[in-house]
Amino acid sequence: MRISTQPPMALEPERYELIAPPTYRFGVARRDFFKLLGGGIAVFCLHDSPLAAQDAGRSGRRPDDDLPQDISAWLHINDKGEVTVFTGKVEVGQNIRTSLTQAVAEELSVAPGSVQLLMGDTERVPFDMGTFGSRTTPTMNPQLRRAASAARDALIALAAEAWQLDPKGLVTVSGVVTDPESHRSVSYGELAKGRELAKSIPAEDPLIPAAQWKTMGKPLAKVAGRDIVTGRHRYPSDIKLPGMLYGKVLRPPAFAATLTSLDAQKAEAMPGVTVVHDGNFVGVTAPSSHDAQAAIAALNATWKTTPQPSGDELYDYLKKNAVHAEERGSHTAGSVEKGLAEASARLQQTYTVAYIAHAPLEPRAAVAEWKDGKLTVWTGTQRPFGVRGELAEVFHLPEDHVHVLMPDMGSGYGGKHTGEAAVEAARLAKAAGRPVKLVWTREEEFTWAYFRPAGVIEISAGLASDGVITAWEFHNYNSGGAAIGTLYNIPNQRIEFHPSQSPLRQGSYRSLAAAANHFARESFMDELAHLARMDPLDFRLKNLTDPRLRDALQAAAKRFGWGEDKPQPGHGFGIAGGFDKGGYVATCAEVAVDSATRQVRVVRVVTAFDCGAVVNPDGLRNQIEGANMMGIGGALFEAIRFENGRILNPHFAQYRVPRFGDAPAIEVVLIDRKDVPSAGAGETPIVGIAPATGNAIFAATGQRRRALPMAPEGV
Repeated sequence: MRISTQPPMALEPERYELIAPPTYRFGVARRDFFKLLGGGIAVFCLHDSPLAAQDAGRSGRRPDDDLPQDISAWLHINDKGEVTVFTGKVEVGQNIRTSLTQAVAEELSVAPGSVQLLMGDTERVPFDMGTFGSRTTPTMNPQLRRAASAARDALIALAAEAWQLDPKGLVTVSGVVTDPESHRSVSYGELAKGRELAKSIPAEDPLIPAAQWKTMGKPLAKVAGRDIVTGRHRYPSDIKLPGMLYGKVLRPPAFAATLTSLDAQKAEAMPGVTVVHDGNFVGVTAPSSHDAQAAIAALNATWKTTPQPSGDELYDYLKKNAVHAEERGSHTAGSVEKGLAEASARLQQTYTVAYIAHAPLEPRAAVAEWKDGKLTVWTGTQRPFGVRGELAEVFHLPEDHVHVLMPDMGSGYGGKHTGEAAVEAARLAKAAGRPVKLVWTREEEFTWAYFRPAGVIEISAGLASDGVITAWEFHNYNSGGAAIGTLYNIPNQRIEFHPSQSPLRQGSYRSLAAAANHFARESFMDELAHLARMDPLDFRLKNLTDPRLRDALQAAAKRFGWGEDKPQPGHGFGIAGGFDKGGYVATCAEVAVDSATRQVRVVRVVTAFDCGAVVNPDGLRNQIEGANMMGIGGALFEAIRFENGRILNPHFAQYRVPRFGDAPAIEVVLIDRKDVPSAGAGETPIVGIAPATGNAIFAATGQRRRALPMAPEGV
């Protein structure tokens, strides 16, 4: 028996930011698509239909409210044959604009270039909980495929009616319906011309099986990629409106500080400057960002601070402040005590994980505008509807009075689920009576955003003389419950996640706690293999029957050459396997440790990944390579340092992320299972690199690193 991977609609407990109170507290009717887009074919879906059960949730913070009951359109074809697709998912650099385009083009039988996606506009797309959790591919991809399939059926039916033929005999190719017998054909645009036809998505509509894909399953160049590399693309931080002002917010000297006095006379005397003071919120607007920064510097504020924990006491603090409420993610099977008693050897270890920052390419940014009591905000967020709910709550507005738009932004990694910049820009715009643009500095991003949770993980296990694991006890404090279960065949298990009171603001990060739980579990598996005097791969396979994880481990090991060659002096090989969110991953790493300087460098990585049927192999490889590079940072040197409510390393000069010189040779093995539904790939590939690296360091040096980061100063 084992813990299953997360249920499709579950919110993992470590998404702390989704249940946190608002950062600030300050004292749409159904649309006509044909009027908006013109005549043509539209495909609709009732929200209470099972097919529309995309990501359960609400536009605010909780996942258990009823979804809106209005009708929303997914797809529209105009009289030119142009296809517009509507989705609440957003593009943050993971390339779903391309993969979703492929999905629609496949089922509709059109060229990908004729498909345009409208994403993340809360007035024009169906409700969506957000773009996170690797949910786009398993939920939105089939949803849009169903919509496209329904549209194709509607078009075939129109042609069949016109020709007085059985629709089953007609075929579609490249946006054209054809009768093979008479060779008559008609384009989608001609069929849509002059019509206003709406079709519902049928309850059951067979989609094209993966083995027959013509557009999906093949590489496709990134949609709008040329605009990105030439600089034509406009990110949220590039948005400009006529008459726009620039905003800045006065930040306190420490977390949880209270404003006790404010002297704003010098700032208010500056030309074009408006000072906004609302409780603990103090901000300014000015004609330029330079003027806004000067106005902030001219403010004279005093704050009351309170003593807070520091990094030196973090892990003791997390254990002492664990919340002993009903445990989430707990699992028990058999008797751990019995399994330990039967064991010929026992092992117990503790692993720790530091807070780390998301460090997105583009810091938080927002432009806000008020008109006639309604608010419009352009901002970078993974949850446009969530930010809409946050704005409505803070400003006491009905949600249909708030419009959020999300231009494709410069990465998020789970760190842009909340709308701080949007709220700040909106508050300043309300006071100024003009649109206001607010862009966080890198220091603000490092300090006032939330972090990946730190954690303490304790593991105990029993081992039989033949290398079979007899007992397994796993306790995670604070980090989270994602992928906390094990696929290894262990009859006696006790696995628990213990929430704790975190000294820093924390929340979602790529893979959530799966990276931490895999680091601890796969490092411990390596330690058990060493205790059993077995090869680390053989030991894993001996205790594993899950066929997909076995295949991933063997595929990675084969490409890496595991067991065929011995590492050169100062080098070590490591292996780790994992699973999460429907994906199975195995990573092999080669690490070099300089004998004189003790510098650690990952020189080669091989990752095998199984996420079912592959939609876009090039995009998938990019995700896997990017996950490995990002994971190297958390594995070796990324860590937030803090003391008494202050972040001590809020700049890239002090907070090291992977650089070009840190990039190893990365090889990717795709396990393409055409008979398995596609799962997401944004998160799972990151979970193998830290334990594989740690195991390789042990192989190279004989030293076991049980704390992330493992080489905080590069050594």
